[in-house]
Amino acid sequence: MARINSRQVEAFRATMLTGSVTEAAALMTVTQPAVSRLLRDLQALLKMELFERRGTGLVPTAAAMALYTEVERSFVGLERITAAAEEIRGRRTGSLRIAALPALANGYLPRLTGHFLKQRPNLNLAFFGVISPIVVDWVLNNQCDVGFAEVPIAHSGLPSQKLPAPARVAVLPTGHRLTEKEVLEPHDFEGETFISLSAGSSSRHLVDQIFHRHDVRRVLRVETALSEIMCGMVSSGLGVAICDPFTAQEFSTRGVVVRRFLPRIDFEFSAVFPAQRSPSPVALDLVETMRKALVEFDEPALSR
Repeated sequence: MARINSRQVEAFRATMLTGSVTEAAALMTVTQPAVSRLLRDLQALLKMELFERRGTGLVPTAAAMALYTEVERSFVGLERITAAAEEIRGRRTGSLRIAALPALANGYLPRLTGHFLKQRPNLNLAFFGVISPIVVDWVLNNQCDVGFAEVPIAHSGLPSQKLPAPARVAVLPTGHRLTEKEVLEPHDFEGETFISLSAGSSSRHLVDQIFHRHDVRRVLRVETALSEIMCGMVSSGLGVAICDPFTAQEFSTRGVVVRRFLPRIDFEFSAVFPAQRSPSPVALDLVETMRKALVEFDEPALSR
């Protein structure tokens, strides 16, 4: 037994939409006789009249109207599938799970990701701000599609992309004597109350190394794992610190003065991806967006 084919259904729908075999043929980019033949074959297979000729036009029968309702449902479903495929191809749909170290998660990356999502209205996001070892652990266990962690990455088996590294900066309380200088060096911190990141962290090691090399003695009063706490302490007037530029930017209007620091200490971090599968295309897009933005990112505007 012959079966209805998609071209016959398409011819029927085109005729219903346009009310004319001629216009249906133009819509389908085929000849008028081809559409007439498709309609004739469809009616024969269905054993029902779908159109009545009145003058020079065709009028759909009650059976055609009922059939058209079902056909339109099918076509809407197909159009939704096509639209979904276009969304996926354009990387504007689906979901993305991100984990990022606090220095990025406390303002800079949420803003960048917000702009990224505006261009992809059907993309859903889960965003977590956690310390670098947890970022790596969550990506390793497939809990996140991409993570942003400070280097070196503890797990060497994870695929990663190193991102442009901005310079760390000095952060000072408003009114501090060192705010008179545009650029600070290690000797400027001699005897200063210093708020530091926790012992054992790579950032702490890099900063301590610079001061030890220049034989500068600071008063290490506070240790913390989070740069936000460090900047909060600085804003209270308790002391000074060397900080990543992202957190410094967030506090630059909250009682903290930012100054360049030499010698330069880069704040290095990487994007990491799950090892067991190819990186998510939308995750790669986000990383590339971030890479371009970081090229233009400089130290926060220096307060006076």
